[in-house]
Amino acid sequence: MAVSQRRGRRIMMTDEERDAYLAEQRTCRVATVAADGRPHVGALWFCWDGASLWLYSITLSLRWSQLSHDPRISVVVDDGVEYGELRGIELAGEAVFVGEAPRTGEPCPELTAPERLFAAKYFGMETMPHDGRHAWMRLTPDAVTSWDFGKLVAPTGP
Repeated sequence: MAVSQRRGRRIMMTDEERDAYLAEQRTCRVATVAADGRPHVGALWFCWDGASLWLYSITLSLRWSQLSHDPRISVVVDDGVEYGELRGIELAGEAVFVGEAPRTGEPCPELTAPERLFAAKYFGMETMPHDGRHAWMRLTPDAVTSWDFGKLVAPTGP
């Protein structure tokens, strides 16, 4: 990752914490940019392979159209209700389309691992079902910011 987190080192997740967190979370919010500069944010499922975030999006979506014209993307995955439970990760960089669009299951070695991860995470399956409406994009972030406010809360008890 090219840019490391400068502020909030005390609440920053370790690489191991980040990987575990992204493996367990199911929904992210994806921000893209319209031609006029207006942001667009939408929810999406994802998988993380330890280096890249893989997003499976409908190819006729506004998100897909905007990324076709401007690949800049920011993705937030977060959770928590009470202050000490707040945690999350923001990943930013450029989206890269991978494989055929829409995806029909044509052989694509680069998609073998993410499709296995995604199929297990969301469908409880070993192989990825394809509906001919979705396709893959990869975000290998050039900036990552993370927070875990639980690290600020002092432990209680004996």
